[in-house]
Formats: sequence, structure tokens, C-alpha cells
Amino acid sequence: MTSTSESVQQSPEAGAVKRAAVVTHGKPQTIGPALARLSTVAREAGVELRVDEEEAQKHGLDPSTGDAADVDVAVVLGGDGTMLRALARYLGTSVPVIGVNFGTVGFLSSIARNDLESGLTRVFAGEYKIEELPTLDVEVGEERRVAVNDLVVTSSVVGRMIQLEWAVGGEGLGRRGCDGVVCSTPSGSTGYNFSNGGPVLVWGLDAMAVTFVAPHSLNARPLVIPRGRDLAVWNRTPDVPATALVDGHRVADLPPGGRALARIGPQRSLLATLPEVTFFTRYSRTFAS
Repeated sequence: MTSTSESVQQSPEAGAVKRAAVVTHGKPQTIGPALARLSTVAREAGVELRVDEEEAQKHGLDPSTGDAADVDVAVVLGGDGTMLRALARYLGTSVPVIGVNFGTVGFLSSIARNDLESGLTRVFAGEYKIEELPTLDVEVGEERRVAVNDLVVTSSVVGRMIQLEWAVGGEGLGRRGCDGVVCSTPSGSTGYNFSNGGPVLVWGLDAMAVTFVAPHSLNARPLVIPRGRDLAVWNRTPDVPATALVDGHRVADLPPGGRALARIGPQRSLLATLPEVTFFTRYSRTFAS
């Protein structure tokens, strides 16, 4: 897909939502009575809710008979971690994901918990738009993963700095003594990347950000890399292993000489939002106040 300054598209489904999947926070007590509130809104809107076996077991329900992927939209009750899990689950489908924030930051969520009823009533009526966000194809040894948020290569030993060699598009950029490096998508740029002083990538950019964690250098600056150029990172520490994490989950260890590779991949995560909840309204709400 060609990158443009405007990545918002109309919902791929015309008219009202007929079926919606439910994805909730890992701790059921976090969302409290929100699932019952969602059920009421869905019933009044004539929307069939579908829960898979994992969600059904979590809440003491019977799993839905229909395919949880055969839906018009997925509704998340949780924080950004739950949103990432849902976005990853529905990669490769046409199912967009919309969130009701029951987390702390909730940058990826479009609806505040107190606005659940009014927000989801609008969503079920088809009043939402979709942001298509790039993902990363990650290679670590024999492992192949798709990252919605980020790839992190970090020291496996707390308190021990590692030496990372890095290259972009096949061009070597030297070595850095650091605690690790973060390679993030635009949706991931407001997470661990941001916490380490990395740039926020506005939705619509077809790029990834590379930010070193606690670099032992005065001139280590973040870098924004466009589609078509790979990031390669080697662990050059002779006595300290490194660990590669994709979206916060350990993928593999990098022994001395081990390599991790990241590039912007062909898949895009589909983030649904209310029309007025833009990237900049979220940015202002979350970071600028």
C-alpha cells in the first residue's frame, strides 16, 4: 500500500454491525461489570456478541458457536496491552479492533470507560473509521514473528551493558554500548520507544523508529527508517547474552554474534476509532497535558 498523509479509511462494512467479537483484560476483575454493560448495548442494537473459549472460560460463560473471526468488529475491554493482543489476533483479517479503555494510558483505545454505552452504540451503528497501521516482520535465528508494537533487543543480565552492532539497509552504523535497542512501529512508538526518548510516529507514516536504551554515548540519537530498509542488530558482547522480545514477549536469546532483523512488513493492523478521536486528540490527552 502506498503511504499517504491520511491513512484513515471508511469502515469496510457498510451499515450497522451485526456481529462483534469480545476481547477482555487478562484479569476479569479489572473490567468489573463492563461485560454486562457491553451485552446490554449489543442486545439493544441487535448485535450478536461472540466469545472464544479463552474469553468464555475467563468469565464463566459458554463459548459462542460461531467463528470469533467471522465478525464485523472486535471490541476490547482493557488497556493498551489487551489492544495489542487483539490487533495481533486479527492480523490478516478484515476485522478492525476498537477499545474501551480499562487500562492506565489507553492510547490505542477510542472510548473512555464511562462512555461505553454511548460510544459502542455509535460503533454498532457503523459510526467509526479505521486506521491502517504498519507492522514489523522480525527474524531472530530460526524464529519468524510479526510485531504490532515493537522489537526489543535487551541485555539478558540485569545491570550489565551490552555491545550492539547495527546496520540499516545493509550499511553498517558501528557499535553502541547500551542496555538495549527498541525498533517500533507507529502504533508502538508511544510505548517503550517513547519512554526512552524516541520519536512519536504520527499514524500515516510508513516507517519505524530505532531508539537505544540507556546508550553509553553522547551522540546516540533515535533514527526513523522508511519501508524498504531492514534494521539488523548483532550482539557483540563476548560474555553477556541478549534477549529479543516481540510485543513484550520473549522470542529468543541472542548469544554473542547472534542477530535480530526487523523490517516493515506487508500486514497492517486495523485500529477502529470514533470519527472525532484522532491521533492528535489522543496525543494531547495523553502526553501534552
